[in-house]
Amino acid sequence: MNSCSSRADRRPAPSLPAGQFQPAQQYFTAGKPVVNAQDRDLGNSGNARRRANRIACLQSGPFAALLLVLFLAGSLGGCLRYSFTGVSIPSDVRTIYIPFFPDESGSGLGDLSDLLNDALINRFVNETRLTLTSSQEDADVVLQGRITSYSNRPFSVAGDQRASLNRVQIGVRASYTYSRDDEPKWDKNFSGTFEFDPSGDAIDGENEAAFEALTRIADNMFNDAMGDW
Repeated sequence: MNSCSSRADRRPAPSLPAGQFQPAQQYFTAGKPVVNAQDRDLGNSGNARRRANRIACLQSGPFAALLLVLFLAGSLGGCLRYSFTGVSIPSDVRTIYIPFFPDESGSGLGDLSDLLNDALINRFVNETRLTLTSSQEDADVVLQGRITSYSNRPFSVAGDQRASLNRVQIGVRASYTYSRDDEPKWDKNFSGTFEFDPSGDAIDGENEAAFEALTRIADNMFNDAMGDW
């Protein structure tokens, strides 16, 4: 039998003739167990053996494997720090300039630019150590662009010929440039989508979908910039 699970070193309870029971008070005095010299010697040697068995178990077999897995998990958790709130930014990049993104989509919604600007500031400033500046000359990095397209169309779910949702899709063109460089690190198109149920409050549903679509675009821009950091 495996020593890790063996209980052979434990002294069995004393046997009594059939039909007889040992009174509980014989083993306890003032709430404490009474131990005779023989039991004490057996208990001491048994405790020593059990301690040795526990140490051996921790040094071998599944216990050692479990400890290794926990150690590696902690190490990886410490290494993967480039999350949204733990991104590593170059020491020479301290400030960012995010000008107003004009809405050239013809969406008819008056607050798309404000929503996108707020989402970008939340990602690049509120969740990093970067400071927002009011001019390009004071910035270490510049994120700028424009809203290029907007659509709100019926959307068929899982091939159903009858559309039950509407999908809002927004397109943005943006560039990301370090002030020390002449060319942007990237200059590309981003797209965000979100569905809503038009059978309820269609106006509020569309506004909420536009907000979520712009938030996804801001997340994608942040992820691309994070790859450069």
